[in-house]
Amino acid sequence: MIFHEIYGCYYQAVAKILEQAVEGTLTRESMQQTIDTYGFSESALTIIPAFEEERWQLVDMESMESPVMNKPALPISNLEREWLKAVSQDPRAHLFGEIPEMSEEITPLYTPEDVVVYDQYRDGDSYNDPSYIENFQKLLSAIHNKKKVKLLYESGKGRELIVYGVPTRLEYSEKDDKFRVLLQGARHIHIINVARVAEVEVMERPMRFLKRLQEPARDFFVMELYDGRNALERVMLHFAHFQKEAERLDNDHYRIKIFYNKDDETELLIRVLSFGPFVRVTEPESFVELIKERLKQQRVWGV
Repeated sequence: MIFHEIYGCYYQAVAKILEQAVEGTLTRESMQQTIDTYGFSESALTIIPAFEEERWQLVDMESMESPVMNKPALPISNLEREWLKAVSQDPRAHLFGEIPEMSEEITPLYTPEDVVVYDQYRDGDSYNDPSYIENFQKLLSAIHNKKKVKLLYESGKGRELIVYGVPTRLEYSEKDDKFRVLLQGARHIHIINVARVAEVEVMERPMRFLKRLQEPARDFFVMELYDGRNALERVMLHFAHFQKEAERLDNDHYRIKIFYNKDDETELLIRVLSFGPFVRVTEPESFVELIKERLKQQRVWGV
């Protein structure tokens, strides 16, 4: 890991508690509230007893004072600065907001040219297009603020359409190198490529009679995995951004269920086949047939 453990939830929660103690505003109620905000649901079971039993001699629970004189600081190492500089050079990074300028003396840990993605389409979204950036950030703001939007977009058949709804999520496809927005309308959930959106208008008034619709059922497949050559770790890495369920069968075998959108099916076929004999798709039969058909094609092509 690049970032130190002091950036974890427990350290963040304790740092906020110490800040209040230094300011003289700490109470038992504010301590509990701070832990609930910055920690996990069970964090209070560890942090508060550690103070009370003086295993952490940082806060006097009677006076709510601390021997710490200054507010805690979270320093950033040079390695972390280099990593942040590398991330800031990703053309997708500025879609999520303005990136602070970093000193030219900081050498990025890696550059975009160092990253090679195999089996990716070359017609990805134009992340440097000002219109694309503006539309993306409007959608992102609407998601955070639960606002209704009016979208003007081009359909797959080249028709200009207008749709109203509340955007609920942005998804990224590594295979397509594209972002999609899930838009909840009055009766349907629309999945629209952000690149097809020509204009976004954020509406101030909430949408009337908007019911919480159930998202379209996602496809899935189940595979059994033999953990040879570190296959389990590699599978978890390759399918990290897909919803999944994993079950251990014995010391070396696992059953993994992957949920996906239909648009990602070809990408998933390629990824599954890349693991060779270490994985075996067991269900559904339709996905098993897709695997067989692709293997037949590879045999014909001599791949």
